[in-house]
Amino acid sequence: MTTKSPKPLFSRVVVKLSGEALMGPDTHGLHAPTMERMAADLKAAADLGVQVAVVVGGGNFFRGLQGADKGIERARADSIGMLATVMNALAMEGALEKIGQPARVLSAVAMPSLCQPYSRQAALAHLVKRRVIILAGGTGNPFFTTDTGAALRAAELSCDAVMKATQVDGIYTSDPKKNPDAKRYERLTHDEAIARKLQVMDTAAFALARDNGIPIVVFSVDEPGAIPSALLGKGRATYVMP
Repeated sequence: MTTKSPKPLFSRVVVKLSGEALMGPDTHGLHAPTMERMAADLKAAADLGVQVAVVVGGGNFFRGLQGADKGIERARADSIGMLATVMNALAMEGALEKIGQPARVLSAVAMPSLCQPYSRQAALAHLVKRRVIILAGGTGNPFFTTDTGAALRAAELSCDAVMKATQVDGIYTSDPKKNPDAKRYERLTHDEAIARKLQVMDTAAFALARDNGIPIVVFSVDEPGAIPSALLGKGRATYVMP
C-alpha cells in the first residue's frame, strides 16, 4: 500500500525574499551557496505542484530609505532600490535554471533588453506553465516597499498566501535577536498585526493582504527545505489570517 504524498496548504503563492536573505554571511551582495540553497527550496516548492511567484527585495545592494538618509532624494533613492531588486531577480533566475527549474523574471520597471516587463497576463501564463516567476522592481513606484509589492502581486495574481521568508521563525512582540523575552505569536489577524505595530511587514502590506483576504505565513528561511516545509504546514511559523 502506497502512502499519499502530503498536500500543500496553498496552490499558488507569492514567496517574499529579502535582499539580505540572499547575501548569507556576507555583508552585502550575493552569496553563491545561499542563492543555490534558496533556488533548491523554490524548485522543491514547485515540485509539490505549487505555482510559485517570488518577490525579491534589494537591501543587499541598496535600500531606498538608507539612500534617503544619505541625502539622495527619496523618490530617486527608491528608484535605485528597484534596480537592485532586478539584479537579485536575474541572479535567482540563473540559479533556478541551473538546477533545471524553468524561471522567468518580470520587472515592474521596464527593461526589455534584460527581462520581460511585468503584466498580469504574462505572469499568469508563466505560472500555469509551471515556471517560477521572479517579480522585480517592487510595485514600480517610489514610496512603496517590496513587502507591499508582494501583497499587491498576490492580490493581482489570485494567490492563496504570501509566504514571508525572514531570519526568525515567525512574528514576535519585539525583535527576538535583541530581546530574549520577546514572545512569539502562533496566529494573528491582519488587524491585530497592524494595531500592535509589528514590524515584520509594513502597514500597507498588511492592509492590502487583509482587504483581499490573503493569509501571510511568516517563517525562517535559514534552514534548507524551509519553503517547502512551510508550504506543507511543517516547522514553526506565524500565520496571519483574515
